[in-house]
Amino acid sequence: MKEVRVAFVGAGGMAREHLSAFRDVPGVRLSGIHSRTRDRAEALAKEFGLPTVADSIPGLYERTRADLVVVAVPELVSTGVTLQCFELPWASLLEKPVGIDFDDAQLIRQAAERSEVLAMVGLNRRFYASTLAAKADLDSRDERRFITVHDQQSYEEARRYNHPEPIVERFMYANSVHNIDYLANFGRGDVMTVQPLEPWQGEATDVCIVRIVFSSGDVGMYHGIWRGPGPWACAISTRSKRWLMKPLEQAAYQNAGERQLQEVAVDELDQRYKAGFFRQACEAVAAVRGERNAAISLAESLRTHELIHRMFGV
Repeated sequence: MKEVRVAFVGAGGMAREHLSAFRDVPGVRLSGIHSRTRDRAEALAKEFGLPTVADSIPGLYERTRADLVVVAVPELVSTGVTLQCFELPWASLLEKPVGIDFDDAQLIRQAAERSEVLAMVGLNRRFYASTLAAKADLDSRDERRFITVHDQQSYEEARRYNHPEPIVERFMYANSVHNIDYLANFGRGDVMTVQPLEPWQGEATDVCIVRIVFSSGDVGMYHGIWRGPGPWACAISTRSKRWLMKPLEQAAYQNAGERQLQEVAVDELDQRYKAGFFRQACEAVAAVRGERNAAISLAESLRTHELIHRMFGV
């Protein structure tokens, strides 16, 4: 088994979650870290046994010769950091969102194409045991799908958590992406139509409802509550079975002709690590090794960014 050297850019909470997951992937060596806040990088290096704390991204590569870099930095600096990483000959796993909006994401896509790097995106909810169980079952039957996603966001709450104003204004990219990606993941084929039924109106929005039709005939409905309480949830209905994820980490299904929901046991990996992170790390490592994998490519992740752009018009 080829050893894969993994380096990290960023030293916040998300970087720590990635470190926890990659540390336990067989054949991985944690090689080094860089952060603009050096004392936090040094603290993580000590905790996880990283041999290198670098003062720059080029320095991180030169000192580690890492095969993969995991980028987990604040949204406002993510584009610049990502473009720097693409200048070096390692693969990248980018924490979402890819840029702060659709235009930013296109710049990143173009840079990846120019440099011909392997670029992946951390859409960890695709690796939840709940998501995988539902998708495996749905893919076993060719039935039309009706996908409903419930989202809840709040400008007031975003500001209370001290998000910078450009991020607050684009919170559908920074946070709703977690839920909207379920539409792209479960909806088969290309997005044919995006029809706002209750259009997005910026800060005046109470509710945003959008209907999405895929080339396969699958239909998605987005219900976003922007003033008021509401759970994050996803449901997929077909003729023979209905899947429900509420909370998203917990899956249950209802067979046609039955009234009772059958719960799927919560996976142990999704409790030991931040949910989805360990499987995501394993798939990224497999991609670096050139093995068959289910890592989410940058191109695939941008399908969700384009969908957000069409849904909200920003």
